Amino acid sequence: MNKVILMGRLTADPELRQTQSGIAACRFIIAVNRKYADKNTGERQADFISCMAWRQTAGFISKYFSKGSMICVEGSLRTGSYQDRNHADVTHYTTDVLV
Repeated sequence: MNKVILMGRLTADPELRQTQSGIAACRFIIAVNRKYADKNTGERQADFISCMAWRQTAGFISKYFSKGSMICVEGSLRTGSYQDRNHADVTHYTTDVLV
């Protein structure tokens, strides 16, 4: 089973784009606080999770959410990779939540 549920705040306004065939796509990053604070400083740390939404979900998120908004999403993890443009022998790996 591949299921992810996250709640956090948007780090920036969602980026709404359209594919060449007219399908809406929205990319955004959620800052999710970790359960425990740092013992030395007392500060809470956060993980920054990249998310991707398509079609009606993408339009809804870009219309009703902005930087700093609290959001709860449900989706699945997707991994990918691509070759570095400047170094052909370097491969970058990505992990996104497909909302």
